[in-house]
Amino acid sequence: MAQKSTRKIPAHKRGWNHTKRMMEPYTLLMPVLVLLLIVFAVPLVNSFIMAFQQYKLGSADIHFNGLDNFRKLFSDENLGLILKNTVIYVFCSVAGQFLLGMALALALWKKFRGRGIYQSIVFLPWAFSAFVVGLMFRWSFNGEYGVVNDLLMKLGMIDKNIAWLGTPGYSLFVVILAMIWIGVPFFAIMILAALQSIPSDIFEAASIDGAGAVKKFFRITVPYIKPTIIMTLLLRTIWILNSFDLIVVITNGGPANYSMTLPTYMYTRAFSGYDFGFASAIGVLLMTALMLYTLVFLKVTNYEEGM
Repeated sequence: MAQKSTRKIPAHKRGWNHTKRMMEPYTLLMPVLVLLLIVFAVPLVNSFIMAFQQYKLGSADIHFNGLDNFRKLFSDENLGLILKNTVIYVFCSVAGQFLLGMALALALWKKFRGRGIYQSIVFLPWAFSAFVVGLMFRWSFNGEYGVVNDLLMKLGMIDKNIAWLGTPGYSLFVVILAMIWIGVPFFAIMILAALQSIPSDIFEAASIDGAGAVKKFFRITVPYIKPTIIMTLLLRTIWILNSFDLIVVITNGGPANYSMTLPTYMYTRAFSGYDFGFASAIGVLLMTALMLYTLVFLKVTNYEEGM
């Protein structure tokens, strides 16, 4: 029988091996961290610097101007309307997506014939890009040849065409409708996954105790899926508040800024007016608002206690 070696490993080698084991995860993650640093951190720092600069594309006079961009932003006569549009757009879009997504998830929770086929159909909007969805809604709600006006006239609900995209109030409504349509599957998928993780014996015990459907929903279902609801609401709010492509494609912020939001305004000032300093100031304001919203939302909803 071979005898085991009794030679002791020197202390400095043991320390080196321990350090190697400790550093191994960071070594494996290093390429991804470097890529994230290049793709996200560098542009973020540059945009923060440009927010304090007079920076117009094509101009040779680029210099630091302190808080002039922020003064210009807060004195902008369109800011009040744009902030109002942003709040309405985000709130109505998130609320509509959540309510319809919850209803869809509850409907798909129960087994029925053809459920797989139905799921593939109702989750289809999530596969479309915002550009494609924007073109669909822009064509459908066109005031002259749109299918929506044609359908409403055939149903006798209107007697003349409505300029959906050229009327204040209607244009923002169309954008909200498009955003709700594209985002419902996300809520449905996330909530359905959380619903399927709830143990069935809990509902059986509740039924034995005489609990009805409403009581089981608010006492069992909602507490179990609360972390998922909070996280999906947070993520969708951030994503919708950052989105601009859908609005640019459908209305381009018109008419007269009545469907303009902060991200759309930032995009317009950067790539139409080429005022990257002013656009960066809007970006800093938007980033600050998102950070504050995230902290307040997680605090109010007690997310850590629900985990």
